[in-house]
Amino acid sequence: MTAIETIEQLEAIYGQPGEAATIKVAHRITPSYRALIESSPFAILATCGEEGLDCSPRGDLPGFVRVHDDLTLIIPDRRGNNRIDSLRNLIRDPRAALLFLIPGSGTTLRVNGRALVSADPELLASFDVEGKTPRSVIVMTVEEIYFQCARAIIRSYLWDPGRHVDLKTLPTPGEILAEMSKSRVGGEEYDKAWLERARQTMW
Repeated sequence: MTAIETIEQLEAIYGQPGEAATIKVAHRITPSYRALIESSPFAILATCGEEGLDCSPRGDLPGFVRVHDDLTLIIPDRRGNNRIDSLRNLIRDPRAALLFLIPGSGTTLRVNGRALVSADPELLASFDVEGKTPRSVIVMTVEEIYFQCARAIIRSYLWDPGRHVDLKTLPTPGEILAEMSKSRVGGEEYDKAWLERARQTMW
């Protein structure tokens, strides 16, 4: 296999982007981009650390990523598995990126910038849900923001229920854990208990 090794080789294959691909880039949160962020219940957070790159799913009620001002986003770190990979990375390297998805829409939104982790009590309290606050928040300074066209969503039929995978054909979390731990962790009981455990620890 021959690898492409220079930008010149790459550009010879792809050419230059059209005006629509470049004019959409902003360096602040515009009113249109704010509307997309506030409609999104799901984003993927990309960070970089000593061990390499990482992508982490973030989901909550639509608009869970707060637009503080036209240069700042604030993301609550809700309950999870306590691996805190993204937070560890941000402590060491502030570079971060977000990809927002909106159910039913082909448009996605990409945000690049720098972020810090805060445990400011007043800020945490402002994200209270059912009496529960996140243990930290991510405060991201936007450096670049732009929408992505719908081709990937269309090609993948992502929002088409008729194309959804039959869950019975997939390994369950309990089965994966049992496989990885030689049945020390996981199994059928893990799967049975998970929904209730998640319900009790959602926030």
